[in-house]
Amino acid sequence: MIFPIGDDQVKGGYFPLLSYTFIAINVLIFFYQASLSPSGFEQFVYTYGSIPKETMQGQDLFTLLTSMFLHGSWMHLLGNMMFLWIFADNIEATIGTGRFLIFYLLGGLAAHLGHIYFNMGSTIPTVGASGAISAVMGAYLIMFPTSRIKMLVLIFFVRIPAFIFLAFWIVQQVTLGNQALQSMTPETAGVAWWAHIAGFAFGVIGGLYYRVNYSPTAVAQQEARSFDRDDLL
Repeated sequence: MIFPIGDDQVKGGYFPLLSYTFIAINVLIFFYQASLSPSGFEQFVYTYGSIPKETMQGQDLFTLLTSMFLHGSWMHLLGNMMFLWIFADNIEATIGTGRFLIFYLLGGLAAHLGHIYFNMGSTIPTVGASGAISAVMGAYLIMFPTSRIKMLVLIFFVRIPAFIFLAFWIVQQVTLGNQALQSMTPETAGVAWWAHIAGFAFGVIGGLYYRVNYSPTAVAQQEARSFDRDDLL
């Protein structure tokens, strides 16, 4: 078993309240889903999940948002929440809660666009936070490339640079996404690979902007320029 379980934390900055709130919301909603009967669970997913064909017809557009907070199984939920726990707090601590809210939601919408583009006629509902989380991971790659990701490998803990882990992750998504386009296999069935890819691409673009304008170094430089102007007055 190889799985990320932690990373280096940003010192200071904003308290990542929204990141933890998103985790709580996702967990609470899935507890509600799990309390439903099998038919009720399915109906809930079809009502609030995003169905590409309906979106293309302009129907139930609200599901582009609600689907980000639904999951199909406990393992789906736990995997997404672990990644959200690891990567989101550093982004929010650096850019602030308000900006992180906008970034997260837009990242999720960008992920939907990627999935819908390749699945316009699909009537299968899409659920999960992984598209928005992919955007967070894309931004993390740009903003914290040398941060160390703590990995659980069998029974051992190892640390690897974030850029290695995230580069391997996105290459895997692109590979499986291409396989899904060419022929459906057990490895590609049921996963919105192109949502991950589109979300990640959006996150990279956002990360470039935030690295220039909101990284600790950029903020320090802006403050220094402000002090210089004050000295001239």
